[in-house]
Amino acid sequence: MRRYGKHTDEDDIRTRPGRRNTRPRTNIRPKHEDAAEGLVLTVDRGRLTCLVEDRVVMAMKARELGRKAAVVGDRVALVGDLSGKKDTLARIVRIAERTSVLRRTADDDDPFERVVVANADQLAVVTALADPEPRPRLIDRCLVAAYAGGLDPLLVLTKSDLAPPDKLLELYGHLDIPHVVTSREELQNGTALARVREQLDGKITAFVGHSGVGKTTLVNSLVPEDQRRTTGHVNAVTGRGRHTTTSALALPLSGSDGWVIDTPGLRSFGLHHVDPSQVIHAFPDLEPGTEGCPRACSHDEPDCALDAWVAEGHADPARLYSLRRLLATRERKEGD
Repeated sequence: MRRYGKHTDEDDIRTRPGRRNTRPRTNIRPKHEDAAEGLVLTVDRGRLTCLVEDRVVMAMKARELGRKAAVVGDRVALVGDLSGKKDTLARIVRIAERTSVLRRTADDDDPFERVVVANADQLAVVTALADPEPRPRLIDRCLVAAYAGGLDPLLVLTKSDLAPPDKLLELYGHLDIPHVVTSREELQNGTALARVREQLDGKITAFVGHSGVGKTTLVNSLVPEDQRRTTGHVNAVTGRGRHTTTSALALPLSGSDGWVIDTPGLRSFGLHHVDPSQVIHAFPDLEPGTEGCPRACSHDEPDCALDAWVAEGHADPARLYSLRRLLATRERKEGD
């Protein structure tokens, strides 16, 4: 090699002072076969509170997970300090495959979807019968998200002492959704809790509802305060007597193997992420009738085969109406 008129060899090569000796990166990652299994209880600014056996452990996501994020309800594998002692931190190295996912977007025009809860068995949609008035469009949107995410819906109607439930129940009667009706007095004396618990025992239930419907009050009644303290800190804001949840929190249902997940109060429930073809799976009596539908059928157009299917007596016309009403929520705002 000739440089500036002289011959050079390896001894003439200069290295920059202080330069790190870089080695080629490897794609091989540790298997973490000794990782412990845990359940994500809540997430707060990158820190995840997890239940590992009988201990509450603080953890963070390992770098090898990349952009994959863990959410409340996720079953995860953890390594590191699993003692649960103060100021200790474990690492989440794996996230198990999810059995169900509750997703939402900020609005229908927002392409960014947010996973709210993973692995829940059912979605309890809590709505007041008065003060505030029911919002059927918001309820419909929650039902669509439940069907699309693989959760069974449950209606919990509160404040029946202020208004009767008949009109609202009639609207959802043909959807065959289980429901529980409660009053403020029944929640105070505990008589309503037994009816609610019947629907929750042995299941993981996510609770949703807009502010003021009594959702968090109901969750507080189901999970005593001492049990909250042993499970983890409640990230909440208290003001003027109202206890408003600001992040999802999973809590064990006392005296049962069930879990309840309290979620932040809803202002809107965007469905940008929902494929309308997923909703039909929640209507097993109508789904066979879609075999004759044209490709990419919206199930609400002149050539839809469901009209003939229902006319031939294979299903109740009210069920088809309910399906189309839910599908229409993808195109309408909650206030429409």
